[in-house]
Amino acid sequence: MVKSLVIVESPAKARTLGKHLGKDFHVVASVGHVKDLPRKKIGVEVEENFEPEYVVIPGKKRVLQEIKKQAKLVDEIYLASDPDREGEAIAFHIVNELRKGEGKKKKFFRMLIHEITKRGVTSAIEKSVEFDETRKHIFDAQQARRILDRLVGYQISPILWKKVQAGLSAGRVQSVAVRFVVEREREVRAFVPEEYWTLSVQLEGSKEPVFAVKLVKKDGKKLRVTSEADMDAITTQLQDGSFKLNDVIRKQRLRNPIPPFITSKLQQEAARKLRFTAKQTMAVAQRLYEGVELPDEGPVGLITYMRTDSVRIADEALEEVREYISTNHGAEYLPEKPNFYKNRKNIQDAHEAIRPTSAMRTPANMRKHLSEEEFKLYDLIWKRFVASQMAQARFDQTVFDVVNGPYSFTAQADILMFPGFLSLYEEGKDSGGENGKDADTLPILEAGEDLATRSMDKKQNFTQPPPRFTEASLVKEMEERGIGRPSTYAAILSTIQDKSYVNKAKGKFMPTELGELITDLLLVSFPEIMDADFTADLENRLDDVEEGTVEWRNLLAKFYEPFAKQLEEAKDGMRNVKREAIPTDVDCPACSKKMVIRWGKRGSFLACSGYPECRTTMEYERDETGTVIPREMKQEDVGDCPKCGAKLLVRNGRFGRFISCSTYPDCDYRASYSTGAKCPKEDCDGNLVEKRTRKGRTFYGCSKYPSCDFATWHEPVAQKCPSCGVDSMVKLSRNGRQILQCEICKYTQEVMENETEILDD
Repeated sequence: MVKSLVIVESPAKARTLGKHLGKDFHVVASVGHVKDLPRKKIGVEVEENFEPEYVVIPGKKRVLQEIKKQAKLVDEIYLASDPDREGEAIAFHIVNELRKGEGKKKKFFRMLIHEITKRGVTSAIEKSVEFDETRKHIFDAQQARRILDRLVGYQISPILWKKVQAGLSAGRVQSVAVRFVVEREREVRAFVPEEYWTLSVQLEGSKEPVFAVKLVKKDGKKLRVTSEADMDAITTQLQDGSFKLNDVIRKQRLRNPIPPFITSKLQQEAARKLRFTAKQTMAVAQRLYEGVELPDEGPVGLITYMRTDSVRIADEALEEVREYISTNHGAEYLPEKPNFYKNRKNIQDAHEAIRPTSAMRTPANMRKHLSEEEFKLYDLIWKRFVASQMAQARFDQTVFDVVNGPYSFTAQADILMFPGFLSLYEEGKDSGGENGKDADTLPILEAGEDLATRSMDKKQNFTQPPPRFTEASLVKEMEERGIGRPSTYAAILSTIQDKSYVNKAKGKFMPTELGELITDLLLVSFPEIMDADFTADLENRLDDVEEGTVEWRNLLAKFYEPFAKQLEEAKDGMRNVKREAIPTDVDCPACSKKMVIRWGKRGSFLACSGYPECRTTMEYERDETGTVIPREMKQEDVGDCPKCGAKLLVRNGRFGRFISCSTYPDCDYRASYSTGAKCPKEDCDGNLVEKRTRKGRTFYGCSKYPSCDFATWHEPVAQKCPSCGVDSMVKLSRNGRQILQCEICKYTQEVMENETEILDD
């Protein structure tokens, strides 16, 4: 007979946990939160000391009923949701529901599982504590954050709907992230390249090989050459002089291993090395944490909990990894003592670093049990952890200091003498590659030698603008500025793209017209909300709530008083963009008058300044310099109007994009906008066209409607299904992966980057 009930949030976690716990325990999943603030109203009584109104989430009533049903059969109930703020909130809401009526007699325990292995689960049961008010500070921190976000989002967003367009949102943290992207983009646009010249000289000493030195100083001061004429004058002086090896510096350089992953570093490295989005990284890490089926062990979690800001490592894990290194790499790769790493200030340190649950489960042994993306991420986590406990890398470094008159040159070579941890792992760089290669070998020369000149190579260069943000560098920026927390980064990056505030091109974030506009409006009306330092300080105060040093209602009151004043001022004072017409240099294709940018229900668009006489509208985009580029279909793609012979244009209408004559309203020809994909229904020769619901949501339906009623929410692709042979598939995202799916037989395949552009993120 079952004696205890264990409640987790994930069905996958429930399956793995159930096989470790045995017959005395029954495990059920809440499938995430069961209660939250209501969706259709703010749900916070500001005048009643910020009292929240929690309701059962739509679709979770049956889940909650099943949990209550199972709870009646036992006396002890263990809350084993994830060991973080969100997990604590899930536990509190479930306990509050179960304690109603006869549930008051039940015993509730909080069980924190940091790794889903037999060892980890056994330890979690032994360390379980009775569920009481001692952990409520953690729930209060989550509750305060949730209410803060609701107060901001649900009160600023309606102002944006009125002033700009319906459907916009203004998140407390996401708005700051968008500001980072906007400001970086404006730095790029405003950047003026500056010319500079460099000089490399090939020299030869008494021993081979020939080596190159770079010009760095004149009269002991750093030299910057800004014109070819100045560089030619320098090379003339050098040709008249002679090169001499002024000094040779030889020393050993040690390079230390780096700590195991924390959440933000994992997201950054997965973006650099695997091209995973932050959302994809966390989805895959969740699967590795929840467990996979291994032949000899059953279901096992392969990594420790993946939401952490600590680099701490458990003693038993250190012992095991040191044994692995000694056995598989040799004693010279094992430091005398374990490597310990210092945590940053103001971290929660609730969990260990992200590591494999066993160093003995090598990526090679796990590969056949994992999907391709699971293997890649596990390989990254495993190597980083093992390398963190390996010996230093040793280099022999040689530096040449070469002079010619007042000019100084330098050359450096690092020769890897012992790889240490680098034999297993090297951290990637934000530029996208591995750390740079060692310089060419320098000859063994002595100071004072005269050197012969073999060639002089001058090169023109231009300074580069600051790089646009990538997933990795934006996460790094948020982390360093204290914006958000590790568990929120993936959601932030997804949201700002889903809301069309930023786009990603070739892996780089660029703000949309909408993103720039919203940023400017919020900066004027809500300067504190948009201030990175203010947002970071609020995060620190939320940490204080968790530690019990700040009362959560007091935090909200201190925030809300000035915020409420700004809200009232913004209702009347914020610019009304809907009334504005921003001039452009684009000529109207119908009447040649200049077009202007206007805002409608579905965003910004180009409209003829001759309205209402000319009703031409067009979509547009901006190039890297910010220039407005009309987005119209090419002549050969759209063709000529079959009614009057004029050029056809793609327009954006109430119910989706459509094709019409450029001379409208003189010619009223109109046709649906086809995606190029055929209708997959049997015996239908229609095409799939873009449409829009009355609420503005885009979908795709057959051009033969109503005789054919096929429709899909997912964007069609003109690619034949390998399974059933229909002429089109749809693209969608699943667990952070881009896949193609057949809407008839449901065959799916993951989209590889070289197959289509839909993975260009």
